[in-house]
Amino acid sequence: MEKYNILVTDDDKEIVDSISIFLTNDGYNVVKAYDGLDAMQKLAENEIHLILLDVMMPKMDGIKALLKIREKRNIPVILVSAKSEDTDKIIGLNMGADDYITKPYNPLELLARVKSQLRRYTTLGNIAGQNSNVITVGTMQLDTEKKELTVDGEPVKLTPIEYKIIELFLNNLGRVFSIDEIYEKVWNEPSFNADNVVAVHIRRIREKIEINPKEPKYLKVVWGIGYKIDRQ
Repeated sequence: MEKYNILVTDDDKEIVDSISIFLTNDGYNVVKAYDGLDAMQKLAENEIHLILLDVMMPKMDGIKALLKIREKRNIPVILVSAKSEDTDKIIGLNMGADDYITKPYNPLELLARVKSQLRRYTTLGNIAGQNSNVITVGTMQLDTEKKELTVDGEPVKLTPIEYKIIELFLNNLGRVFSIDEIYEKVWNEPSFNADNVVAVHIRRIREKIEINPKEPKYLKVVWGIGYKIDRQ
């Protein structure tokens, strides 16, 4: 059994220590952090497979830390907070959290959620050695080895440029790419009046992968910033 590393972040040292005991007794390695900035530093220094992230913390709160994490990482994040209102849960999940648990919680429930997220993470191939060539989002699957995309099990024919664009988004789920970034990464040259070129390719991709291209499920626009594909 592979031993996973879990980053536990909370400004209450006693809570961090108690969570660490539960996780360690269940066979996990634990890395501790006590605020959002500390968490970002520990994430940069260690191979982390899952993060337990408190919402209310000094220096950088959990939501801001989550946004920073999602700029580069797709690892599972479970938010932990004393707040139980549905709006707080919705905000956290919309910002990219995979799950949400409120204090006080049952340690067995916390362990069950950790195991569930790690199982989902490894099944989708985000940890090396486990179907790492297949990326799954909803009913869309990209096999990066075979260079094949399917939606609802049906193959989607893409041009080489369209393939590079969809691969860029699927390799960076949740990250927003500006038009200039898309052009520079896909065409491998500096962007110059790339808006129309990129927009045409985005429209064509949507026509191929979306049921209703005008209300996209996968390839979404972030107005004034760019485009993204979220994890489902």
